[in-house]
Amino acid sequence: MTSHTGLQLTQASPHQVLDRCRELVEPALRTAVQSLHPWPRLMGSFSFGWCDAGGAPGAAAGGKGVRQALAVLGAEAVGAPAGAAVAGAVAVELVHAFSLVHDDIMDGDERRRHGESVWKAFGTGPAVLAGDALFALAVETLAGAGGEHAAAAVRLLAGALRELVAGQADDLLFEARPWTGPEAVRIPEYEAMTAGKTGSLLGCALSLGPVLAGASPAVVGVLAEAGRHLGAAFQAVDDLLGIWGDPAATGKPVHADLLRGKKTLPVLAALAADGPAARRLAGLLGPAAPLDTDGAYRAAGLIEEAGGRDLTLAEAHRRVAAARECLWGVPLAPRTTDELLALTGFLVERRL
Repeated sequence: MTSHTGLQLTQASPHQVLDRCRELVEPALRTAVQSLHPWPRLMGSFSFGWCDAGGAPGAAAGGKGVRQALAVLGAEAVGAPAGAAVAGAVAVELVHAFSLVHDDIMDGDERRRHGESVWKAFGTGPAVLAGDALFALAVETLAGAGGEHAAAAVRLLAGALRELVAGQADDLLFEARPWTGPEAVRIPEYEAMTAGKTGSLLGCALSLGPVLAGASPAVVGVLAEAGRHLGAAFQAVDDLLGIWGDPAATGKPVHADLLRGKKTLPVLAALAADGPAARRLAGLLGPAAPLDTDGAYRAAGLIEEAGGRDLTLAEAHRRVAAARECLWGVPLAPRTTDELLALTGFLVERRL
């Protein structure tokens, strides 16, 4: 593989990259969670798949670890010390876990990573408490990273959290809006929502280590932009999985997003297309009652026929290409560039 700078790079396996970063971060992440009060500690450990609801050790992987890997690679890319890489990755992973615990409550999702969600296993109130504990721990971890740039890193994380909340708010509000007509959600609104809900944290992950290392604002900004593009690609593929994903892989029912009326890119792109399939889809979604299982199955076929599936995958590839252009545009450690490029491909290739 040859980069835009002419460097010969060794092809890295994305799974090897994820495993290496997980092995680096997980001990510190477990230590951080162990510092919590016993009850939120149990729920936090459960959310990561480290134990069952009774505290017995679990075998779940606890997610792919994309965000923590980006945090590690972002730090390594600018030569940050290992401590900065780990502290940033732990903070990002804790924020991600907090957001999932609270998202499952808001969405009413009973399943997460092939098991019960935290609120389903422990109750809504305790799950709120667990999410709050993980969020507070993330801020404490980052603030304690030391060095003259810790305050700037906390400000970066706080800004990402503000954007994440705004994106989640829009996502929830979109569910109550119609599919068609003047009040329908348009693609630019969707893009703004996903930039906050998903792009903000991935942008933060990739730039947090450089901030802790005192990298130049130009480098920090480019890495943040690359992370935001990757967030958009990640969300586009999640949208595909939310309709066509294998429940054995996703841990959620088939056509789950359609049954909930979520405004996702494949549906919005299909509705914006001009053709008979788009018109039939609009009629099916219409102002009537929410889709049942049969209606969701027919809607999925019409979305694909109208081009929504292909357009969404093309958008994911476009965003990955944009992220790669960002990475090629700044001087980074060659090995880390190689691993980041491998990881960008994985974000799209994890489909279906």
